[in-house]
Amino acid sequence: MKPLAWTWNAGVRAVRGIHPRFVRPDDAWAERHLVGGERELYRSMDPRERDHGVRVARTLVRRTPDADPTLVRAALLHDVGKSVRRYAVYERILVHLLPGPVPPPDPPRRGVVGARQVAAHHPAYGAAMLRAAGAPERLVDLVARHHAPGADPGARALHDADRRT
Repeated sequence: MKPLAWTWNAGVRAVRGIHPRFVRPDDAWAERHLVGGERELYRSMDPRERDHGVRVARTLVRRTPDADPTLVRAALLHDVGKSVRRYAVYERILVHLLPGPVPPPDPPRRGVVGARQVAAHHPAYGAAMLRAAGAPERLVDLVARHHAPGADPGARALHDADRRT
């Protein structure tokens, strides 16, 4: 069972997903923190994912005021892997509710199965996208590990900020 904070935040994100007018990503703030090809990847993200990324980055900075700039950039881009496939509104909700095995990362699938595939594997997809864009390996690693941070303090801070947002 998911923690109460995660469930609450998922509900808030679901409302934002259904009603995008509630989403106003602070793109100017985000782009001040990003460099080079990272900006293009950020712009390729759905506005709802950009909004979430900004919220995670601001939570991270609030909780860790001396956060390394690479960690802040990872917070902004941690869900960039979701941009490999646009989600329909109902898929944004169903991916978290449906039980069962998740398909492997490749080949890409359609429908809710494909949405579950992207939801499960977006850290790896995002890491590959960042690597291809020339991002530093530390940024790639943080994005790849944001759901399974292990003992890495930076990855743990990103994971905690993501769960709180």
